[in-house]
Amino acid sequence: MSNIDKILGELMRIDGASGAAVVDADSGMVLGMSGNPSFSLEYAGAGNSEVVRAKLRTMSNLGITDTLEDILITLSNQYHLIRVLETPGLSTLFVYLVLDRARANLALARHKLGEQTPKIEI
Repeated sequence: MSNIDKILGELMRIDGASGAAVVDADSGMVLGMSGNPSFSLEYAGAGNSEVVRAKLRTMSNLGITDTLEDILITLSNQYHLIRVLETPGLSTLFVYLVLDRARANLALARHKLGEQTPKIEI
């Protein structure tokens, strides 16, 4: 049984978190979401699926065989963190976390994200 809601609830406890979602990068479909950012998490999840796919494609084209862990997008008032999940045999999944830049500690948020995402069960 999936524990997505529980993990997203834990991520929302991070200082400055305003939204979190688990997204299927292959389809752009949001599998679960929490919070209330000033924009649609469903639309953001679909859009960031393109970012993840583009990065994975670029890595492949360059012959880079490392594992993609995360992507940081820095806006003037927000941090957007994308943490790619290891899901052998399944679609590429990622956790998308939106943080208020004035309130969040980026290092602690990345640590918490790295701590919680391996616990996700689909």
